[in-house]
Amino acid sequence: MKHDEPGSGFGTLLYKELLRFWKVSFQTIAAPILTAMLYLLIFGHVLEEHVQVYENVSYTAFLVPGLVMMSMLQNAFANSSSSLIQSKVTGNLVFVLLPPLSYLEFYGGYVIAAMIRGLIVGLGVLLVSIGFVDLRLEHPLWVILFALGGTAILGTLGVIAGIWADKFDQLAAFQNFIVMPLTFLAGVFYSIHSLPAFWQDLSHLNPFFYMIDGFRYGFFGISDVDPRLSFAVVLLFNTALTATTLALLKRGYKLRH
Repeated sequence: MKHDEPGSGFGTLLYKELLRFWKVSFQTIAAPILTAMLYLLIFGHVLEEHVQVYENVSYTAFLVPGLVMMSMLQNAFANSSSSLIQSKVTGNLVFVLLPPLSYLEFYGGYVIAAMIRGLIVGLGVLLVSIGFVDLRLEHPLWVILFALGGTAILGTLGVIAGIWADKFDQLAAFQNFIVMPLTFLAGVFYSIHSLPAFWQDLSHLNPFFYMIDGFRYGFFGISDVDPRLSFAVVLLFNTALTATTLALLKRGYKLRH
């Protein structure tokens, strides 16, 4: 990668990444939406009459923002990480590295495409959910900010995972042992105030919690922590991951052989 001719290949890379997931949209978009709907139907049906987290908010309605954000995060990560590892395994990554792309353009092409896939899936989950539950939207700006911030973080984390992994097994381990647990333990299905004090404190160390809690605040105007604090954590985490990714790209870590 070079630093000359800014923007010469960025559009082509972004288009390639968008086309990559769009051509198999039944798998990359429809399937995650169906999975989220199954969670909503099963948990909502079983716990609707037994659990109420926020006053005047049904449990099924409470679930929706968490499922939307969870779907966005997981699919943003899957898009950038799977693209990179597939290119490395098949040996065609060289065709991305040879053009005069700057590190920032390389990073942006993968991350923006990941964000777009995550946002499309999230919007799909939200639109389908409206048919099952009466959902409020108290602060739309917060919804947008956390959606963008969350998908950017997971898209970036996907780039890091794709750079680090040498084979699909390693990438699967990264997703199964890091991304999945952090997502499911971030308050998708519950409020952290329902947890014992120790687990509440531990949840505050999970950056995914702030993404989901702040996103949910945008819908109901209620959250476990101040949304401004949540957004500050999201920005800080995003900045740290972006700096790490650009440093890895500059070094050519596991990309140049």
